[in-house]
Order: sequence, then structure tokens, then C-alpha cells
Amino acid sequence: MPRSLTLEQWNRTLLGRQHLLERVDDDAIEVIDRVVGLQSQDPQAAFYGLACRVSDFDPAELDGLLIDREVVRMTLQRGTVFAMDALDARWIRALVQPMIDAAVRSSHARELHGVSVEELTACAAEMFAATDGPITAPRLRSRLAEEWPQEPPAAMAAIARATSELVQVPPRGLWQQSGGPAYRLLDDWIGAGEPAVTGDEAAADLIRMYLRGFGPASVSAVQTWSGLTGLGPIMAAMESDWELCLLTGPEGEKLYDLEGLPIATGDEPAPVRCVAPYDNLLVANADRIRVADPDLYSALSTRNGQFPGFVLVDGRLAATWKPAKDGITLTELRDLNPRERDDVEREVALLQEMRG
Repeated sequence: MPRSLTLEQWNRTLLGRQHLLERVDDDAIEVIDRVVGLQSQDPQAAFYGLACRVSDFDPAELDGLLIDREVVRMTLQRGTVFAMDALDARWIRALVQPMIDAAVRSSHARELHGVSVEELTACAAEMFAATDGPITAPRLRSRLAEEWPQEPPAAMAAIARATSELVQVPPRGLWQQSGGPAYRLLDDWIGAGEPAVTGDEAAADLIRMYLRGFGPASVSAVQTWSGLTGLGPIMAAMESDWELCLLTGPEGEKLYDLEGLPIATGDEPAPVRCVAPYDNLLVANADRIRVADPDLYSALSTRNGQFPGFVLVDGRLAATWKPAKDGITLTELRDLNPRERDDVEREVALLQEMRG
């Protein structure tokens, strides 16, 4: 009979694995590995994601990892930009590429008339091979428009970016830097190499990494986060091999976890944390009930899919935050009592100190 978890245990186990119960004195790249990358279409989000998890986090540390090419910003899970360990990015990108290709063919490719996805990919590859240095997004569009003037430039560039393994190179993505994206091929940026794992073994590795950082979790949660489908049979086989164990969530959810990982008691203190915009603790999380009441989270929905930073109080979503020219703007999603508000303001002060 699978062990049953209370909502409190599920919540605290997740927060503990995410280093949100207590900041850790570890290298930033180790934390990035444990949370399987940090969503980074907002170029500053990864810095905030580390600030709420790492003691005395210095943005210069992540800047150094990006400049030294140990961490890259590129399209990975769900076709979304992540800040990821460069070597992990190589095999994860290979694993999710079919999903990215399918998304391209169902969207931007439908805008084409006289050119194929394969021709655009080949043209982009030739362009990057012939260029010593990064290529900006406008240059990519204009070069493709020169080749196929009757085709929509934005759609062609979107396809070329999606089907090529491109890194968004610094200075974009550095702390408090601005400017549009510029791209290099992953192999040109970090050196040529092959994915460390492929196929079902790569999928199993991604499952292991997710559960280590986000478990216990449902099959739906792993698939929603990764953008992959068909993981249920792989996870069932891993459970049959005693690598994964089964648990039951508070509402009867079927959950998987890595065998032997500890489960929280549920009564651990959960200090206030200002979590980054787009953080996968809440975004793209099919098991979001662990940290957010559905009505509060649904109030954040926007047409353009943009998200503010999230404020956790006693381990659950209670407010949002946004950077502003004169500090941090807070929005309460539920009434905070005076003690909670004081705790939130102390955490916000840490963000303001980092922002300078």
C-alpha cells in the first residue's frame, strides 16, 4: 500500500528540495543543477531564482558562469528559455528537440509558402558557420528575408531559432544588462560534443532530476514541466525496477518519487520567500496545489503569459512582487497579518539590496 502524504508534507518536501526552507551556502551551479535549470525568458529571473535559495548570493557569480560558458541560456523544456548547466543543456536539448520541432510545424511553419523548415534550418546553419561571432535577431531575420523575400521574416527567424541549437550569449542575460538577443550555435559556444545520454535513458535521467528537485510528483507534473509526453510507461518501469516508489497525495493523487529520498514531517518552519518570476515552483506545474490555492494563482493569468515574482508565506502563494524603478511593488493576494507583512518586508529588503 503506497504511503499517503498530507498536503503539508507534500508542500514542505517540495520546499526543502528547492532550498526554500533554508538558504544554502553552495555554489550557484550546484543549485541550478538541483532545480534542473531556472526559467530565463526574463533575463533577470535566474538571478532572483538563486537569491531566494543561496545564502548571500552575489549576481556576479552567475555572470561569471555565463561568461565562462559553464551555464547557458537556451531553449529547452517546453520550448522555453532556461539557464542551464551547459553540459546538461546539450543532452536535454537533444531530448526535447522533437517536441520543439512539432510545435514549430503546428505554428510558424503554417505561415510559409515557398520554403521548407529544412531549408530554413540549413540556411541558418550556413550563416552561423560563416560568421565568426554572434548573430543578432534582426540580422537573422534580414538574412533570411534576403534569401526568401516573399516569406514572413518573423516566422522564418522563429523557425530557424527553434530548429537550431542556439545559445543566447552575453551580455544579454547578465545582471542588470539590457539589449536584444544575439545567438551562437551551442557547439561553437561550449565546444563540440555529443549528448551524454539519449533516448529513453535520457528521459529517465530527466525524470530522476525532476523528482530530486520537485518530487514527489505525478506523471502529469513531469510531462507539463518538460513538455514531453509518454513518460508514464517509463516511470512505471522505473518503479517496477525499484528505482522509484509510489505515494498517494492528499486528494488521492498517484505520485512517484526517487526511492530513499526523505519526506518532510509537514511541520517544518517555512520562512517568507520572494520567488523569481516564471519560477517552475509555480509556473508549468501540474501539482501546483502543493504551493498555491487555485483561485489565487488563476488571478495572475494574463493574455501574454507574463508572470510577476511570487511571495510565499508559510510555504504558500500569498502575494506577488515586481521590480520597479523606485524599489519593489508588492501586491497581496490575500490579507497579510502584521507579522506576515513584516516578514515579507524583510525579504523584500534583501531583493532591494541586491538590486542596489
